[in-house]
Parts: sequence; C-alpha cells; structure tokens
Amino acid sequence: MSQSDYKQPNILFIMADQMAAPVLNVYGGKVAKTPHLDALAQRGVVFESAYCNSPLCAPSRYVLMTGQLPSKIGAYDNAADFPADIPTFAHYLRHAGYRTALSGKMHFCGPDQLHGFEERLTTDIYPADYGWFPDWENFDVRPTWYHNMSSVTQAGVATRTNQLDFDDEVVFHARRYLFDHARGSDSRPFCLTVSMTHPHDPYACLPEYWDRYRDEEIDMPSFELADDEQDPHSKRLLHVYQKDRSQITDQQIKDARRAYYGNCSYVDDQIGLLLKALQDAGLADNTIVVFSGDHGDMLGERGLWYKMSYFEWSTRVPMIISAPERFQTGRVSQSISTMDLLPTFVEWATGQSDYPYAMPLDGRSLNPHLTGDSSQAHDEVIGEYMGEGVVAPMFMIRRGDFKYICSGDDPEQLFNLKDDPQERINLAQLPECAERLLQFRTEAEQRWDPADITRDVIISQRRRRLVAAAHKLGKQPQWDHQPIFDASTMYMRNNVDLDDLEKRARFPQVD
Repeated sequence: MSQSDYKQPNILFIMADQMAAPVLNVYGGKVAKTPHLDALAQRGVVFESAYCNSPLCAPSRYVLMTGQLPSKIGAYDNAADFPADIPTFAHYLRHAGYRTALSGKMHFCGPDQLHGFEERLTTDIYPADYGWFPDWENFDVRPTWYHNMSSVTQAGVATRTNQLDFDDEVVFHARRYLFDHARGSDSRPFCLTVSMTHPHDPYACLPEYWDRYRDEEIDMPSFELADDEQDPHSKRLLHVYQKDRSQITDQQIKDARRAYYGNCSYVDDQIGLLLKALQDAGLADNTIVVFSGDHGDMLGERGLWYKMSYFEWSTRVPMIISAPERFQTGRVSQSISTMDLLPTFVEWATGQSDYPYAMPLDGRSLNPHLTGDSSQAHDEVIGEYMGEGVVAPMFMIRRGDFKYICSGDDPEQLFNLKDDPQERINLAQLPECAERLLQFRTEAEQRWDPADITRDVIISQRRRRLVAAAHKLGKQPQWDHQPIFDASTMYMRNNVDLDDLEKRARFPQVD
C-alpha cells in the first residue's frame, strides 16, 4: 500500500490511575469484577508484562507522552516542570493531521497545560504548580502533602467524593466528544485520551460498587513483610506515608481492598459507556482502543501501599490494544512499557516504522508485537525513579525473567519473576547469582551516572522550592487549565435556524 492510500485510524486511549495489573481477571486476578475490560481483552491483544517506567503519577505520564526516560526530560517527581518544547504523542499526531483531545487527568506541572492537545475538555484534578516537590536534602522533614494511611483506615462507602465528581465529568465530556466528532464536519481522524483518576486512593466507593462484593470474597495480601524486615527503600516509604502495621487492622485492609475493587468496577462501567458511545457514533470500525495506566498500587502486598517502588504491584500496569480489523487477538509475554506508546501511536498515524523523530526516543514501537514480527519485538523495560522515598536515583532493568533494582547505597535487588512472582527471594544475596548480578550492575554503571542525576535533581528541587515560595507572595499565577465553553453556540440559540440546529445535532441525521 502506498503512503497516499494509508487510512489513518482513530485512537481512543483510555487510562486508569493507579490500577494494578495483578488485580484484573485478564492478569490472573480472582476478585475484581470488570466485564467490559474482560470483553475488550477477548477481542484485543493483551500485554502480560507491561510496566510503567517511573512509578509516580506525573513522571510516569511525562514519560508515556514523550517516549523519553525521566532523566532526559527532568521528570523527577509530582511537581516537576514539563518543558513545553518536548514533543509529545499529541504533537506528533497533530502534525500528522489528527485532532488531539484530552479529557481528564494528565498531571502537567507548569504553565503549558496542553502539550500538543488541541482541546482539553476538563481541568485537571491535580494542581499545576510546583508545590509537591520532595526535598532530598531534608528527607526527615515530612511535607504535609505526603500520603498517609487515612486512605486505609477510613476506607469504605461514600455517596460522593472529589474523584467521583471528576471522573463523572471526564467520561461525560469524552462521550460528547465522540458524538460531536461523528456529527461534525471535521474530516481529520481523532486521538482522544480519556484519563480517569480512579481507582487511585482514597479507597472510597459508591454503595452500588461496594455492594458488588461481599466481605468474605475480599482477599488479604498474598505476602506481607513486617515493617522492621523491609529493605531500606521500603522503610523510607513507610516513613513517607506514616505506616505502622500495628495500628492497622485486618478489617481495615479488607475494607481498603474492597473499595479499591469497587472502584475498579466503576472504571470498568465507565469504559463500557465509552465503548458504547464509540459504537453508537459509528466510529468503532476504524478506531484502535488502547487501555493502560500510569502505575499500580501495592494494596498491602509486602506490607506496602500505594506506589513509588519497583515491586510488581506498584509498577505493572494493564496494557490492552483492541483493533480486531487490524491485529489478531492474543497475548504478548515480552516485557514492554508505557514509554513505548508514543512510537506506536506515531506508526499508526503515519504508517511509517522509520519516522524521523525530532529527538532520539527511548521508547520502541509495539507494532512488531501486534503483528507477530518476533525479529523486531523487544523484551526489555528500563526504569528511573527520583520521587518520594528515595534519596538517590533508583534504577530498574527488566529483561527476560529477571528484574534488577539499584539505588545509591541500598542493597541491590535481583528477582527471577518466572520462579518467584511475589519477589520473595532477593537473588543478589546468593553467591550462585553473582555473575548475573555483576552483568546487571555493569550495565547500570554504563547506562547511568547517579552523581550527575542526583545533582540535577537537587538543583531542580531547590529551583522549584524558591519559585513555589515566591509565588505564594502577592498575586499567585494560575496555571490550572480553565475549560472554556462558548455558550452562544450551544444548544438552542437564535443565531441558528431551529430546523438547521436540530438536524445538525441529531445523530444519525434524518433527511
């Protein structure tokens, strides 16, 4: 097929925040009730070993959008500035002739709140300023904005929450966008990103989702470590979110997990609404649907909660790509990451596997996995983490059956995930694994300069600490996205003939 004959697909990219892949049925979970995701997986390609590259909201999303590792773009933490001149998949697709829109969360920090999206249908649930910076030079001073364990101790039912208000709006505007595209005159393909904040803590869910589960079917964590048996990084995380297992009951853990499962079901229902709108709008046949997330949630596994580590429940994410007309259904066992989405999207948009990117990419296209080209399919994930809970950069290499983790003076960690999926045995401590450990250590030393990255992180923290303090004095800048709606052209107005308006708004149209 010539380039001129290539038909660009629409792309519907759905994200869930903090959804741990292991809880889902498609990844072996036994409790979560997610029939829409199950059906999407049955008609799609399921990536069994998909990871985020940096297990924290903003860094993960910056990496996902740019195809670049965090240290390349300054994506250090949840208050890191996202430079406006770094091309995102929204820029590339827009350049290729796409409409690009975002409904929901993307946690952009800084004055640019679009980063290539032509339209942003909602504001963000999180602030756009620099207030949530960690301070490696004063680690023991715990900022008030850090997580704590109230999400667990107060878990349960809620009629409304901040997050429900947000996600209801996100999905409403996304569905409207799909219908507006179908009944509009813009002939460009679209890339619509719909990013919900559920099932992110706090663990509070609507009664109807709580009641989908019974207390006796909620599983406890499969493997717990006592607080004093944790590795150094995990102990720092306990400090970050003030966790003391002796103050948390088993029932509170079950309630937190039950609400989390309930919120997974809520997300699943929203996905059902989006896919129905796509079908009802007549757009399903030429739309590739992608479902993924920014990171997972430990949910009490290993005695840990939330994210911020490279253990499986924290860093593994769902990745399902559905386009039955383009890709055969199946499962992919190789390890890939959300950083690989940008080159994948660009290849779909342009039909080019050798697209001339504006800067070198760290991500690699998933199309060889989707088309069965094993000679080009990769099996590797590289991770960098510089957020809360570390005082030196943390690095991860996932390749084949093994995962290697190192950070400053912390003991190295090496796990065989095929034989030890719960990461109970640190092979770095075993003499018989010394050669393999040395290979990973040597690779890490060649790949990264921790001293340089540490210097850059601390300088960035100092800069943002000053700017954030200065902005609190006098008139504060407002960077949060403000959605604008032109009410003069909405619904019924006298500047449009009534019959013309009704005809234009009805779908399908009637002659």
